[in-house]
Amino acid sequence: MTTNLLPDSWSHLDTGELRILLDERIGGPGQYDDRTTNPDTLYLPLGGDSCRVALRFRNGRIAVITPGPAFDAGEWERVAAEVEGSLLVGPRKVGRDISFSSFRVSGSWQGAQSGVQILPPPENAPRAPFELAEHPFILEFPIQGCDRWRITNHRRMREHRKLTLLFNVLLTGRTNLQPRRTERFWAEVGLDGPSDIRFVQPFYFADFGEAVADTLSPPAANRLPEVDPDEYYTRLGHVGQDLRVPANFDASICRYLDLSPDRRAKFDRAMFWLDMASREWAVSVSSSFAALVSAVESLTDRGVAHRAYCDQCQGYCQHEVPGATERFRAFFEQYAPGTGLRKRRNAMYALRSGILHGSTLMQLDQDLAFGWDPPYWDERELHEELWGLVRVALRNWLVALPTPSH
Repeated sequence: MTTNLLPDSWSHLDTGELRILLDERIGGPGQYDDRTTNPDTLYLPLGGDSCRVALRFRNGRIAVITPGPAFDAGEWERVAAEVEGSLLVGPRKVGRDISFSSFRVSGSWQGAQSGVQILPPPENAPRAPFELAEHPFILEFPIQGCDRWRITNHRRMREHRKLTLLFNVLLTGRTNLQPRRTERFWAEVGLDGPSDIRFVQPFYFADFGEAVADTLSPPAANRLPEVDPDEYYTRLGHVGQDLRVPANFDASICRYLDLSPDRRAKFDRAMFWLDMASREWAVSVSSSFAALVSAVESLTDRGVAHRAYCDQCQGYCQHEVPGATERFRAFFEQYAPGTGLRKRRNAMYALRSGILHGSTLMQLDQDLAFGWDPPYWDERELHEELWGLVRVALRNWLVALPTPSH
């Protein structure tokens, strides 16, 4: 029987954190052995007689760790002790990084329960000269510290990304962060003077202080206004005001933090696709539309009963929902109800299916769009309507969960 060095108590460990520890303790870069027939196993630090441990992956995670020919039991005891003493437990720290909002951030906000804080950018930080832009702010959030800086920093970057995408769901406008993978492109630099065309890449830097601190920073003199959620989410457009937050913002963050690992993974996928809908808009409206549908599908359950509107019963009841279109429609009827929209929701999913199956391309992607022509206008309305429905449904999905225990 093959020895598995990965105990059950490590099953919830973040694979990235474990890989960092093994890379520093065991070595790398790792090697495959006959990847055609053995594609899921990586040998550290190398294959063959030099292998100390072999990592077998399943569903994107390390599932099994087995000893190799060069395995050192004493070395592995030290690895296990570090996992138990540093990865599973550690001091509470505060991660810090820059995010961006559709609205200027001139004050601070602090969640008493979540431990999350928004701060305005430093005085010397670059700022956009226009209101309709990406406006920087500092995001602070709790993380678990570790003796190894690479692991602490991994946690900081991971939580910063997830909370920024969560803000994109919970706050009006768009909240985003700089992508880790970038490409160069042609751009006009200095719009106020003569045209200056350069080949550039996306980048932002501001000296916002330590990336990891022991405590939250002092709040700013001004505080961000908190607005009743009903008023906050019904106010449309950018009317020149600075960032505001809904009064239930802290509770909503806690609901996310309290999600079980499986539920959080589903919601993380939904947040990713909502963010991608914004990023894809300038490249392909069709891809943006499909990303919105994928955000919904991330939260639907396959082949289980949903509370949905039944034509036969003329009301809401429990029915088996086997098809993708029915699951899509049932999700909205539960978390963004409105029986009069059934036909529109069918049209949304039909358009998505056509896009992903290669039989449809939205008018704007074909350079055939004339602003008032029915084909373009119908698709534009469907896209805008779906965008709003997805944001509402994702927020309501969180609200429908049990009250956080913080």
